[in-house]
Amino acid sequence: MNTTSDSVFASLTPAAVWAHFATLCRIPRPSKAEDALRDHLLDRALSRGLAATVDGAGNLIIRKPASPGHESAPGVVLQAHLDMVCQANADTPHDFTRDPIRPVLQGGWLVAEGTTLGADNGIGVALILAALEDPALIHGPLEALLTVDEEAGMGGAQGLASDVLNGRLMLNLDTEDWGEFYLGCAGGLDVNVEREGVPEALPTGFACHEISLTGLRGGHSGVNIHEERGNAIKLLVRMLRDLEGRFALRLASLNGGTARNALPREARATVAVPAGQAAALAASLADWQTLLRQELKGVDEGVSLALAPTQADAVLAAADQAVWLASLHAAPHGVRRWSLSVPGVVETSNNLGTVALTPRGGSCNFMVRSLRDSGSTALADEIISLFALSATRAEASGHYPGWTPDPASPLLALCQSVFSREFGSESKVQVIHAGLECGIIAAKYPGLDIVSFGPTIRGAHAPGERVDIESVGQAWHLLSAILTRIATPP
Repeated sequence: MNTTSDSVFASLTPAAVWAHFATLCRIPRPSKAEDALRDHLLDRALSRGLAATVDGAGNLIIRKPASPGHESAPGVVLQAHLDMVCQANADTPHDFTRDPIRPVLQGGWLVAEGTTLGADNGIGVALILAALEDPALIHGPLEALLTVDEEAGMGGAQGLASDVLNGRLMLNLDTEDWGEFYLGCAGGLDVNVEREGVPEALPTGFACHEISLTGLRGGHSGVNIHEERGNAIKLLVRMLRDLEGRFALRLASLNGGTARNALPREARATVAVPAGQAAALAASLADWQTLLRQELKGVDEGVSLALAPTQADAVLAAADQAVWLASLHAAPHGVRRWSLSVPGVVETSNNLGTVALTPRGGSCNFMVRSLRDSGSTALADEIISLFALSATRAEASGHYPGWTPDPASPLLALCQSVFSREFGSESKVQVIHAGLECGIIAAKYPGLDIVSFGPTIRGAHAPGERVDIESVGQAWHLLSAILTRIATPP
């Protein structure tokens, strides 16, 4: 049974957490465009007598004094990010700069059916806001650090000054598996590739067609990278490499992916082939669809290929077409190395996340992640070296450090103890391959003791993203209990 977003939040508990998340669903918050939400939260905090400010990087910082009698307790920083990954299915019209997110209730999950939900990291923000406004919560001094631009380069954390925070402990609320405490994460960087082109006229006697590759699951480029899900860009380029020889195919455009940190779900190419070859081209696509579904069986077998007539005024120069298709085909994507020190965790990977090619030039982006800075640097240099062979400009940028695990963390021991007491079971400790802001913040605040946790979220960074409702209530209970325990040690 589905319940529409008009009434979905009224039925959920804890009411305060869900009320804040409902606000986040109503106010658009793409990366680099969080101003409306941030200003709303700033005004709300000030109207409730809380100290609040926006720093030079655009982050919102809210401070709440300790509960009476607990002023000497260690200060705690509560941290999450305001922005969300904006992705929608091709058949779902949605303007992420204007339209609200419209979640529905499906069983025990809150889901956005045709778009991303923004539970990453909106639920973390909602938990923090609820803690700031709960008059019954016992706590020491609290600081909420709500960052901007996390999903598009961690710009908010990168721009955070080193003398803003006072707390000695930090709870990051940006993980996606209930019952697990995260103690480390990958760092990374971007490789941005650009090449100018000189258009060539559409060959005489050629007809244009659009080839679309859709139906892939997509997902988070860190969390899901090891699952061997299809990359729409890599698959379409592989196919175009085959077709260009058999059909004298000329490329007019290639576009795929919508976010650097999301596995590309769809890609499209406008191609020109000699008139009269449409039927043969369609037959080849059918063969490719069968092959790809066999290869991706059990992982991404919904992959679909379609052919439709279209028009184009020009095509890429033959030399540019050769460079782009060969380079993209050869470029790495996926897991490069598994960690030898943390079994079962990816150490180094990269995601070919976006591509946009026209006859006048094009660009693509690779997001490289690693638990070791040397690992991300080495893989990035390989990609740059590959494109250098064709004199194509490729540059690394936006490096952010990983978060080095500290198994002896006193905050971790406290969190584990509280979890065991409150839920009657043992928690797990994990290191995540996805990037969290913890490493950047820890580098600016040496000695800051950090632990991350959150409710169960599935499908982050892809349409159909969902959050387990029960685990949100459990995360609220745990957060409240941890803050009280820090303020009232045994």
